[in-house]
Amino acid sequence: MRVLLIGANGYIGRFVAERLLADPAVQLTALGRGDDADVRFDLASGSPGALTRFLDAVHPGVVVNCAGATRGGARDFTRHNTVAVATVCEALRRSGCGARLVQVGCSAEYGPSQPGSSTAEDAVPRPGGPYGVSKLAATELVLGSGLDAVVLRVFSPAGPGTPAGSPLGRLAEAMRRAMQSGDGELRLGGLGAQRDFIDVRDVARAVHAASLSAAQGVINIGSGRAVRLRDAAATLARVAGYGGALHELDGPPGALRPAIGHPRTESVGHRVDALGHHRADALGHHRPEPLGHRGERADAEHVAPVAYPYPDGCGSWQQADVRTARDRLGWRPRIALEESLADIWMEAACRI
Repeated sequence: MRVLLIGANGYIGRFVAERLLADPAVQLTALGRGDDADVRFDLASGSPGALTRFLDAVHPGVVVNCAGATRGGARDFTRHNTVAVATVCEALRRSGCGARLVQVGCSAEYGPSQPGSSTAEDAVPRPGGPYGVSKLAATELVLGSGLDAVVLRVFSPAGPGTPAGSPLGRLAEAMRRAMQSGDGELRLGGLGAQRDFIDVRDVARAVHAASLSAAQGVINIGSGRAVRLRDAAATLARVAGYGGALHELDGPPGALRPAIGHPRTESVGHRVDALGHHRADALGHHRPEPLGHRGERADAEHVAPVAYPYPDGCGSWQQADVRTARDRLGWRPRIALEESLADIWMEAACRI
């Protein structure tokens, strides 16, 4: 089976490539913007016609798209998450290869969920930020393309290679710095959110299974269990052998909170919060002080609450209903969060 993998150098893409290469029945070709890709192509600026000619030459049976932007502003998200997918869909429609498309989506497409609930694929998506909107638009393009296609909505990936800007990556880095400097206490903010963490290697298994299946539509990929970030921090401390005290700085929902291990004075335009997402105003401008509803500068005691206090737009709770993945892909998560955290810490500890 010939598989064209787009985004093989990304966080998820690296593990998908590893998983596919381990299958002797798969002949893998990597397409991307980097020099180490088998074929260099920028989906955000390349034409569907050029990609169609390549598809007709390689004739893959499956196209897996792991590419996309997770940081930046609305313009970056639109180019790399929506326009890029439109290019892939149009090229596949024009091509005679008849390839199946496996698109890696994101749980941010759903937006906030009711605490205690499990989000199934038939939930009405209400993304709370430009990233989720761009990924949802990509999903709608795939579903409306008429192609043999499936979208895997991945919840919060974790494990080896976790980016430093992700929530768990930031936890590990803050703990590494504390241990390196001998601090007996660690002050952490933004730990109130609960997320469904899934190991990136389990995500790669799901992509592999989806490539071989006939399933179409949207399929959730998660652990099926929401975990509070403060509990993940406690587990990480135990894994790391950190014996200091963990002080939580969380305030009520909507209040401004310092990010994990971050100074309060960082500008909003480049802030990365505890959930690992960059925050910026609508124009991407730096705003060192909070603004009120009409753009006037708010005083410290009267900060206007934001509509979505969690910058990924997912509110305080997300938990996946993963029954569809079990029933249609024969997939279940295998790797526990503690193992994912141990691998995250092993990489962080190497920087001590």
